[in-house]
Amino acid sequence: MMKTKIKVAIFLLLGYVFEAQAQHGNVLIKNATVITITDGIKQNTDILIKGGKIEKIAKNIKAKGIDVIEADGMFAMPGIIDAHSHIAIDAVNEGTNPVTAEVFVGDALDPYDINIYRALAGGVTISHAMHGSANAIGGQCETIKHRWGVSNPEELRMQGALRTIKFALGENPIRSHGERGGIMPSTRMGVEQVFRDAFSQAKAYVKRWDDYKSGKDKLIPEYNLRMETIADILSGEIMIHCHSYRADEILMLMNVLKDFGINKICFQHVNEGFKVAPELAEFGAYASVFSDWWAYKFEVYYSTAYNAAILTKNGVITSINSDSRELIRHLYHEAAKTQKYGGLTDNEALRLITLNPAIQLGIDKRVGSLEKGKDADIVIFDKHPLSIYSIPQYTIVDGVTRFDISKDPADMRIEIDPNEKFPAFYEAVDHEHDDSCLQGLNELLFEK
Repeated sequence: MMKTKIKVAIFLLLGYVFEAQAQHGNVLIKNATVITITDGIKQNTDILIKGGKIEKIAKNIKAKGIDVIEADGMFAMPGIIDAHSHIAIDAVNEGTNPVTAEVFVGDALDPYDINIYRALAGGVTISHAMHGSANAIGGQCETIKHRWGVSNPEELRMQGALRTIKFALGENPIRSHGERGGIMPSTRMGVEQVFRDAFSQAKAYVKRWDDYKSGKDKLIPEYNLRMETIADILSGEIMIHCHSYRADEILMLMNVLKDFGINKICFQHVNEGFKVAPELAEFGAYASVFSDWWAYKFEVYYSTAYNAAILTKNGVITSINSDSRELIRHLYHEAAKTQKYGGLTDNEALRLITLNPAIQLGIDKRVGSLEKGKDADIVIFDKHPLSIYSIPQYTIVDGVTRFDISKDPADMRIEIDPNEKFPAFYEAVDHEHDDSCLQGLNELLFEK
């Protein structure tokens, strides 16, 4: 355990160095309708940002020497946070074992993923890059800031975010291991036993290290990163984010967690959460849901568009997520659906994509609302963000404008076709002769 703590300390130290190098901006937003989430709505109000932090929210702020965004008639709100995403990573599943707690998606972040930019165009400033749901206990996840334009993957990491790990219930781990590989689990009760076995093994692992450190046992235990990670779940250092659909399995996992003294969990998807909303609230579990997405496979046949509202009204801290590189671009529309299906207020609906996911990721002291001292992660809409006609105009991360619709390059919205023919080039050269084509290409690429 000591080796892990030293390793984590070094990792965090290096992380803070990279975060310090990340660009932090100064900007003054003028005359916006400011939706704070925690302190009401302020009309014709300015937001002063210095060093990537919100310094002041007030009327008629004066500041010299910094960029100004004229936001007359526009709405400024906290940057949207997606609690379930797979952008900025490549391989999602390490599906080689029912338990792969040792792997970490943060080791393979891709700062060049165009979906980061497209998420910014939808007002999303932070996302939770998650391992997939092939394993009962999958890999560790990474909370990232959408600092589009950086080249070092380290600069995507949001330092200080709570460590998280992906669990999964139901058909996915059953299909990936029992049906395909003939190994446990092949049933839902087998999934439960994978959890119980892994937690029991981790407890025994911790005891062996404790006995060694106390001098009770002279033999040094073998270091095991998988067991180290699960031990950190048991101690509360890592929060579980669990792929889930059915109410019976949600109750099952809460019972397992009670038996092992674990209380940090956010159920993802949780389509039948409305059936067990009081139980989720009593346990203190969080829920991150789709607005109206279900029936795409048998075990998720039964759900309701009222799910988010029912969970919210039962006291469950709930967010709406995307789990999609397309849906991430209009999460504000997804939040608005809870007003038709459940009658949530404007603020309750917007909390589903701002402060609530921030709480679920352990970053609410820094983001999720517009308050003095918080990170300047802000999206500015031309209309109220819950309007179907609203379009993000600016998306700001750490005080840096990472998306400006007036400067949006046209080629950021299309997929590049490697076989596409470029008319200007083909008109300029004799494309019947390869040598001529190559010569013309060289001239176009390297002309002074």
